[in-house]
Amino acid sequence: MSEVDSYPLLSTIESPEDLRRLDAGQLHQVADELRQFLIHTVSAKGGHFAAGLGTVELTCALHYVLDTPRDKLVWDVGHQAYPHKVLTGRRRELPTIKRHGGLAPFPKMAESPYDTFGVGHSSTSISAALGYAIAAQKLGQDHHVAAVIGDGALSAGMAFEALNHAGSLHVNLLVILNDNDMSISENVGAMSNYLARLLSGKLYTNVREGSKKVLELIPTVWELARRSEAFAKGMILPGTIFEEMGLNYIGPVDGHDLDALVKTLGNVVDLKGPQLLHVVTRKGKGYKPAELDPITWHGPGPFDPATGVINKKKPGSPTYSQIFGSWLCDMAEQDGRLVGITPAMREGSGMVEFERRFPEQYFDVAIAEQHAVTLAAGLACGGMKPVVAIYSSFLQRGYDQLVHDVAIQNLPVVFAIDRAGLVGSDGATHQGAYDLSFMRCLPNMVIMAPADENECRQMLYTGYTLEGPSAIRYPRGQGPGVAIEKAMSALPIGRAELRHRGHGIAWLGFGAMVPVAETCAKSLGGSVVNMRFVKPLDEAMILDMAAGHDVIVTLEDNAVAAGAGSAVNELLLAHGVQIPVLNIGIPDIVIEHGSRDDNLRDAGLDADSVLTRVRDWYRPSALKPASPAL
Repeated sequence: MSEVDSYPLLSTIESPEDLRRLDAGQLHQVADELRQFLIHTVSAKGGHFAAGLGTVELTCALHYVLDTPRDKLVWDVGHQAYPHKVLTGRRRELPTIKRHGGLAPFPKMAESPYDTFGVGHSSTSISAALGYAIAAQKLGQDHHVAAVIGDGALSAGMAFEALNHAGSLHVNLLVILNDNDMSISENVGAMSNYLARLLSGKLYTNVREGSKKVLELIPTVWELARRSEAFAKGMILPGTIFEEMGLNYIGPVDGHDLDALVKTLGNVVDLKGPQLLHVVTRKGKGYKPAELDPITWHGPGPFDPATGVINKKKPGSPTYSQIFGSWLCDMAEQDGRLVGITPAMREGSGMVEFERRFPEQYFDVAIAEQHAVTLAAGLACGGMKPVVAIYSSFLQRGYDQLVHDVAIQNLPVVFAIDRAGLVGSDGATHQGAYDLSFMRCLPNMVIMAPADENECRQMLYTGYTLEGPSAIRYPRGQGPGVAIEKAMSALPIGRAELRHRGHGIAWLGFGAMVPVAETCAKSLGGSVVNMRFVKPLDEAMILDMAAGHDVIVTLEDNAVAAGAGSAVNELLLAHGVQIPVLNIGIPDIVIEHGSRDDNLRDAGLDADSVLTRVRDWYRPSALKPASPAL
């Protein structure tokens, strides 16, 4: 069956301009076809799913009412933006999403003029949209600016910082709260939709603004009226907090009622000043399995749309996330002081079983990385043993707290850093490319990088035994398949492991790059060292390698700049050792989405790329390497 037969109306829409040519009544058919298109496409290839199904009607209404891309529409995170991509000329490319050379997993400015701000991490939309609104006011531009933020993203402090600032400015900004929390679903219906239209309508607005001008001449009466209005709204509406921050609250409105959305948005966009429209949606809307279990269906792999059965991968060796989760449970059994903290990444970080077995020792602080780190610092001060499970790219958001509250105060906090290095399909915003660089400069930090599964478990225990801060950074997915020892023993701090003694090249591998070093050594010879510790380095081992080899090659899945290889360079310089060193790591470029193998090739970190580069650089016959690109 052709696309025209399957999606007769959707197939005619190549841009929002085509959508806006339709009668409002035809939007219902567009929404139905769009939802079916998403189910069919994601079921075949996998991708973010439940959030997008929940924003189908909202996306249709926004592009119907707003004059995008002239009007600026800023999405938060981007999980919810698949319908947006479809309606903005990328329908045919949607099957390529998250794949090498295909559509980006999140809105990306270089991909489309309709993607007004690149996202991937949470809670940035209001700040970015406010910047757009201020710029429009300063430059005398006449266009609308709207931000769409999900309720999960509103749990981050950055969102409230932006709301607080927006409320203090008289700029034209529309913040749309896409609330998919079912706890307030009973508020959605005819009465709430009527209230939303009433509060956004011209009559209410004119009366409100006219009364304000009159009553402001009588300060005591004006204050009484202002408080009375706020009290009246607070009695029947959940928007008092936004009103107190200076935004005019409208809603809640049913996010799946297209007629109500179009009418309300048509009213709201012409209101002056900062506005907040509360829209209630349901994750997974229109696909029952996703409605019942939106967590599982957040980003499923390929699945059978008829049965709702997700095609699961054959079980293999455990992932590093699972190894962490298992260690956390084992450690909690031994020590009641252990506290596990996650910034809303329970499933991704492997903490589901820990929460089930040790609920009193588990804290999900929502999307609040800064709070997670300082909470851990406070717990450490109070005598507990905090473990912060966090993705490498998300730890960037808690860096000030890592410096100020943990490292400087030398507190015993363990950072279990998942998704370190290159992560694959989530792309540039999620690559864990910088953690070694930004942690290595901090005092008191002990930084470890396991080469395999068992080493990861032992390093987690090692960090737990320390009296100061420690970080264990491990990659996404599975390791090389090494057997895991149930017993735990602490590793000697700053001690590397010599895996093979040779001559010519000294391969110093960090973490996930140790197997690559071993593969390269089989072709080019040399000694292989599993460095284990990035800080402190094994000084004796490095000096021994320098004394007994022609050259040193360092391998890491972190940015070359200020990374582990740079630490080796600094050590050699400090000892006055002159030996050619080639630092191989993630180059000074943005690595986009694709599989992890694609990412490694793009970064030049797969074995073939490393071998080619080292052969071009190292000429043992002349014992004179070419100048390395440090």
